[in-house]
Amino acid sequence: MSNARTTIFDSAPGGRALAGTGAPAWSRLRTQLHVWLHGALPQLCALCAAPAGPRLLCAACADALPRIGKVCPGCALPTPEGRACAACRERPPPWRHAVAAFAYAYPLDRLLHALKYRGATAYAPLFAGALVERLLHDAPTPPDALVALPLSPARQRDRGYNQAIEIARPLARTLGLPLVTGLRRTRDTPPLAGLPWRERQRLVNHAFAADPCVAGRAVALVDDVLTTGATLRAATRALHAAGAASVDVWVVARTLPPSS
Repeated sequence: MSNARTTIFDSAPGGRALAGTGAPAWSRLRTQLHVWLHGALPQLCALCAAPAGPRLLCAACADALPRIGKVCPGCALPTPEGRACAACRERPPPWRHAVAAFAYAYPLDRLLHALKYRGATAYAPLFAGALVERLLHDAPTPPDALVALPLSPARQRDRGYNQAIEIARPLARTLGLPLVTGLRRTRDTPPLAGLPWRERQRLVNHAFAADPCVAGRAVALVDDVLTTGATLRAATRALHAAGAASVDVWVVARTLPPSS
């Protein structure tokens, strides 16, 4: 990334080109998140309705969120010491690095469901803040821009918003990175929840196209949940086809296998 632009990555421990102390960046982050939460979110906990002050969640519910530990950098599934898993070593994903803030489990699933299907867009800054904390922990190479996974025009009209964009906006502001509309759906697909991986892959194949604005740029693709990865793989391939230098996948939550 250009030295002319300073982002929160510049003071994250263990990252690239990380001169100086992390304290100022952490202070700015906490201040920004406090302003968002105080100004936009309810005073009662969104999960248990207990008093939560200026925050979305009370302390007990915030502590109960299913944070994810050391994971494979390719698929964001748990692995010992954060090493690449056997599946990713044998068949690497098309993206460079996958980052997930949480496991997709109770009670986080209730919050994500409300954002996605019930218009609870006030929850998006919480998810963006959790992703920032995870990024500072993982310290991946910073991208040049963020891209939100698009909905089809018909589905966005029906829903009235795109949950990935709602998450990506505060994330981009905090990181000091541009959010570009460089990816679009070329056709609608039916809901994929509950479908096997091969069927998901068939339905989303060639469902995306990317614009020349991503050419030569390292891009982070933002979405709410990574499950089989079929949709994000198709989107990543479209970004590469348009000339993106690299693609990372950033999600709020990772669906874990039943044995995890």
